[in-house]
Amino acid sequence: DISPLLKDPVAFRTLIDLLEDHLRASFPKIDFIAGLDSRGFLIGPPLAQRLGIGFVPVRKKGKLPGPTESVSYSLEYGKAELEIQSDAVEPGQKVVLVDDLLATGGTMRAACELLKRLKAEILECLVVIELKPLKGSEKLNSIPFYSLLQYD
Repeated sequence: DISPLLKDPVAFRTLIDLLEDHLRASFPKIDFIAGLDSRGFLIGPPLAQRLGIGFVPVRKKGKLPGPTESVSYSLEYGKAELEIQSDAVEPGQKVVLVDDLLATGGTMRAACELLKRLKAEILECLVVIELKPLKGSEKLNSIPFYSLLQYD
């Protein structure tokens, strides 16, 4: 739960500072931050603004206007669908996906699939917290992954 981080302006600023430092040190060029519905929307925009780049939302089905690409995926408790606008990124543009938490990895993997359909270059999947025992990063198949905090 990142709610305590969001309530504390110093802690939230520090979180964005740490993520910004990591991305600046790791990638000389990023075109977009793609944030996953919904807490990726809280972290992604301030991070994108700091980097001077755009933000692209990856949303639950039925929330985006215009033509979209969608993907179904399994959750531990059922099925879900994610969507991205069909013109969100151009082929070859460099994207970092952002969310608050990586648990089983299903949502992040689905978001990666959407960006691959748009022929984006996924530089990294970035999360604040990783629950290591659930092995979600293994579902990302060789896509670089970074977590700020890991819990065993």
